[in-house]
Amino acid sequence: MVHNYGHWGFLALFNNPPIRSSSSSSLPPPQKSNVCVHTFNNFMAGVSMRKHAGRKRSNLLKPQQQPAMLPSSNSPFRARKIAVLLSVLSAVAVTVLSWNAWSSFRSDGVVSDQIHSFEIVNEFPHDPAAFTQGLLYGGNDTLLESTGLYGHSSIREVDLQTGKIKAMQNMDASYFGEGLTLLGRMLYQVTWLVKTGFIYDRYNLTKFKTFTHGMKDGWGLATDGKILFGSDGSSSLFHLHPRTTKVIKEQVVKYKGQEVHNLNELEYINNEVWANIWQSDCIARISPVDGTVIGWVVLPELREELVSAGNKIDVLNGIAWDEDKKRLFVTGKLWPKLYEIKLQPLSKPLQVPVERLCMRPPFHF
Repeated sequence: MVHNYGHWGFLALFNNPPIRSSSSSSLPPPQKSNVCVHTFNNFMAGVSMRKHAGRKRSNLLKPQQQPAMLPSSNSPFRARKIAVLLSVLSAVAVTVLSWNAWSSFRSDGVVSDQIHSFEIVNEFPHDPAAFTQGLLYGGNDTLLESTGLYGHSSIREVDLQTGKIKAMQNMDASYFGEGLTLLGRMLYQVTWLVKTGFIYDRYNLTKFKTFTHGMKDGWGLATDGKILFGSDGSSSLFHLHPRTTKVIKEQVVKYKGQEVHNLNELEYINNEVWANIWQSDCIARISPVDGTVIGWVVLPELREELVSAGNKIDVLNGIAWDEDKKRLFVTGKLWPKLYEIKLQPLSKPLQVPVERLCMRPPFHF
């Protein structure tokens, strides 16, 4: 059964995560632009209209009685000029109003091409004890997942349909597992608060070696098949060399000129880097060319539905993409379900700006 989530109310407050704590604040809403009022003096019979600041209504000044004027030989010409001027002003006004209406709500019911809601296509079981930090699709209805928490971190192979673990490698208790990606037959995994990562054999998780990366911390990983993309919880998107794992490029991710902080788990989808934004129900769609956020996916209903059912869960985290079948999967930390979803353009306006829904102040650990 397909569930359509095209509209939502205000976000509920998040519970504090077990490892990371923060304080949240909202960005101020965009300011409205002022509308300039033009005054026309001595127009056609000496009528004067002015709009006075600070008053609820403007005053209409009664025109004084004017002496009769003799007809002029150029009166018809002046009348035509006035008619043309009024026609031009009317056409401009209609154009502006039409453009504003089109911009706010198109004829096909789409409010924004940049912001997407979703439909639930399928629901699958997910280990409710898995503190999901990295997720990817491994083919043949198999997921590869990295989990966190000290003493509970692991890398695992999971059956999509049943949620059962097919293979698992537990990590040393001193490491907190984070982002995960697959390049060739090698699985790359980063860890929290340190620059140490692990490379595993995709088909034998017991075979692994360590590496050191150049990011300040390890949060998310993804790949386009050529380089690695990484995040460290800041607003930076890193490009890493897959052989040396050194940083070859760093981009500051921005939306409308504002930095987007707390980039978390990553996935590469259709030439874009998708990032969970920690402590939000949002996924940012990032251009790997310049770091610009080119769109948002907002998913508050998934978490709200699980919470209302009595589940004690943490934040949305985990994106997996099945390139062959074009399937998109999402889940979260300690979530009992994994969802296959289909994106839908936003059809109703958000009740709060997307900046307040999706953009958080930076956290420091």
